[in-house]
Amino acid sequence: MRFKALFLLPIALFAEVGYVEPWGKDSQLLEQPKAYTPPKKHSPMSQVAEQVILFHHNVLTHISGARSHFRPTSSQYMLEAIREYGFCKGYIMGCDRLLRENGDAWQYRTKLINDKLYKWDPPKEK
Repeated sequence: MRFKALFLLPIALFAEVGYVEPWGKDSQLLEQPKAYTPPKKHSPMSQVAEQVILFHHNVLTHISGARSHFRPTSSQYMLEAIREYGFCKGYIMGCDRLLRENGDAWQYRTKLINDKLYKWDPPKEK
């Protein structure tokens, strides 16, 4: 019995007193789950613009075929920008993107999708 007590004595000397925050893999256990945030309320103009863009995206694109050199496509880009930044700023960002929609060489990031090189320019990274 004394041998066991002598063996545990050095361990007890280096132990910390009180509560110690977890570290390493267990540190994520302390993170609180993020509170639910309701979606943003969109203005009536944003809602109308969304419906027009979705009509173009779902109907007209299938009739005329996809021609965008960008990913996400220009219609998807404008839709995401309007949802994220509101109608005015999102519309301006989408129009700026449409002005850059051409086959010219792209000097920034590109992405290979199905063996085709696309210009990569998502709206949330600006």
